[in-house]
Amino acid sequence: MNLSVVILAAGQGTRMKSSLPKVLHGVCGRPMVQYAVDTARALSGQPPTLVVGHGAEAVQAALGDQCRYVVQWPQLGTGHAVLQAAPALSGQAGLTLVWYADMPLLTAESLQRIVDRQRENSGPITMLTVVADDPRGFGRVQRDSSGAVTAIIEEAQATAAQKAIRELNVGAYCFDSAFLWAELPRLPVSPKGEYYLTDLIGVAVSRGRRVEAVALDDAAEAIGINTRVHLAEVEAVMRQRINRRWMESGVTLIDPATTLIEPEVMLEPDTVIWPNTQLVGRTRIGGNCLIGPNCLIRDTAIGARCEVVASVLEGATVEEDVSIGPFAHLRQGAHLASGVHVGNFGEVKESYLGPGVKMGHFSYIGDAHIGAGSNIGAGTVTCNFDGQKKSVTTVGSEVFIGSDTMLVAPVTLGDRSRTGAGSVVTKNVPADSLAIGIPARIRKKSDG
Repeated sequence: MNLSVVILAAGQGTRMKSSLPKVLHGVCGRPMVQYAVDTARALSGQPPTLVVGHGAEAVQAALGDQCRYVVQWPQLGTGHAVLQAAPALSGQAGLTLVWYADMPLLTAESLQRIVDRQRENSGPITMLTVVADDPRGFGRVQRDSSGAVTAIIEEAQATAAQKAIRELNVGAYCFDSAFLWAELPRLPVSPKGEYYLTDLIGVAVSRGRRVEAVALDDAAEAIGINTRVHLAEVEAVMRQRINRRWMESGVTLIDPATTLIEPEVMLEPDTVIWPNTQLVGRTRIGGNCLIGPNCLIRDTAIGARCEVVASVLEGATVEEDVSIGPFAHLRQGAHLASGVHVGNFGEVKESYLGPGVKMGHFSYIGDAHIGAGSNIGAGTVTCNFDGQKKSVTTVGSEVFIGSDTMLVAPVTLGDRSRTGAGSVVTKNVPADSLAIGIPARIRKKSDG
């Protein structure tokens, strides 16, 4: 049976007090609407229809061709919002699933349950509910003795007895598509001048049609984001979910409460993540690594058996058996081959450090290629920028660079060459030669 998905994302989100559309606020590094879109595609295999309004252009720019878009303007309630999708979907038979983009904790498994129940339901609607002590302003769900839903009572209209009902309307519905598209245009206008999707429950009940409800197993899935407080609540739950998944997959988190792992990060078993570590973007970390404490690693690939301590890695590639830090900084384009060591306060940018390179503390390597087995002494700097352009430094294999050497690019150091401590190298150094002084003079190693 065909399944169409409509996601409601048109609200202004005034309580967020932000110029950014509410659905673009981040949860674990991703716009909250992205979670709904990914869930929709997992359920139906097709791009969902996203109803946009406030900030529509920004939302469409963020999501691109992942969705079909319809615009709700003016915004006259949830029923009116879904009605905007009618021209695109009303001719399709089967089922239509509707929920809100500001509920990123809703899982595909929970939504699949109401889809499965609706496929068995003789009536036109199955809805998702939650049993909770805190009503969070949700409508109360009233059932009859058979378990069918007879009404949704909004909190503002509820009596004291009705407010005591603990089963709440989450705001996710699976409709028989023919019923939905036939009845939406007939919804009555509310005293506020809006059209409410929940009124379809009353329509179905008044005609003797059965409305089913499925309760969530995890009440946290029902948290919708209307304020920054809600945003923090959802962020905390999402972090716990992600961290738990990795621990169950063989990764050790010493202190999950202080560990942030974004959804697109990938980890291999037997890696240990120490406290106060953030793994974000498209980071990939191999097995048997020690990461942290106090690391920020973004969009970086790290091979097996590496150790990274109290360092920042951004857009870097790190092969296996590498040690980094503490307090190192790998910037965009840094590539460390196997067996490399980068010491305290070392910085690497747009450079390749070959196998076995040792880079001492307080050194900066930028726009450089360092050959295998070379040693970079403490305080070494590649002077790669002359104020107008950047130039390349090339260092051969088995080169020894003395402490506080300045390599003024463009410059090449041949294999097995050496520099004396404090040298300023402005000219190429041949293989098996020594450069010493300011500016450096070139001597063969055999010279006196």
